[in-house]
Amino acid sequence: MSDLLRPDSITDLPGAAAALWGVLRETPPLTHCITNTVVAGFTANVLLALGAAPAMVDIVGEAEMFAGVASGVLINLGTPTPEQRAASLEAVAGAAASGTPWVLDPVAIGALPIRTALAHRLAEQRPTAIRGNASEILALAGLSAGGRGVDATDSTDAAADAAAALARRTGAVIAVSGPIDLVTDGERVLRLANGHELLTRVTGGGCALGAVMAAFLGTARNTGHDALTAVAAASLVYTIAAERAATISTGPGSFAVALLDALASVGPADVIADARVQAGAR
Repeated sequence: MSDLLRPDSITDLPGAAAALWGVLRETPPLTHCITNTVVAGFTANVLLALGAAPAMVDIVGEAEMFAGVASGVLINLGTPTPEQRAASLEAVAGAAASGTPWVLDPVAIGALPIRTALAHRLAEQRPTAIRGNASEILALAGLSAGGRGVDATDSTDAAADAAAALARRTGAVIAVSGPIDLVTDGERVLRLANGHELLTRVTGGGCALGAVMAAFLGTARNTGHDALTAVAAASLVYTIAAERAATISTGPGSFAVALLDALASVGPADVIADARVQAGAR
């Protein structure tokens, strides 16, 4: 990682991330999550530890209304039951009508036909951000059959061009998770080198990040920060907390608890001190 620029070379993103997190904690964004049943509890706890207010509203007839009053919305396709599929489409309509930013997490798309078709349909509804691993992003771009379930079989760099093209096509900021995360709006590219392998050993480690992005986007809506900054800021805060948690963990179980504690205790100054960011043009 010697080629990565330290925060004294790029001060805008770490500073913006710290500022956004400070506002988020002062005014907790109501974050509406339609997410998979495996990770709902962990995701809610991550949002609470971060300083946001979670709401797991996935009932048809309520999802559209709630998306209209929420600060940010997450649509996660991990367990797309018929009820959740219909609620997701409702929530996206409610978000569009109210201008609520929303995040699409196309979990395990590619070989599985129902979620893949839904992901493509939702991607055309102008999400604010799309977060996934490299194989999921390649599949959504139509360039791959996906990974092995929720596990990527492609590298972040292999998905870079597809992510940029997908961003230009959908208007969304694309966040590709991996050992080094890539965030792009189709023109600007950020590579973020924080994080820890234990995030991949905890159910919900990636899915919860989509909710954190929705919370940051909801906060940025009121601060004037753009979507690229908000999505990258969310990744920085989450992965820096993961690094702190890993230092006091003995394995995945203790790490999951320590991550929640780190999200509650790590401060904006820690983000500025620890961020490892590389920025550039496409």
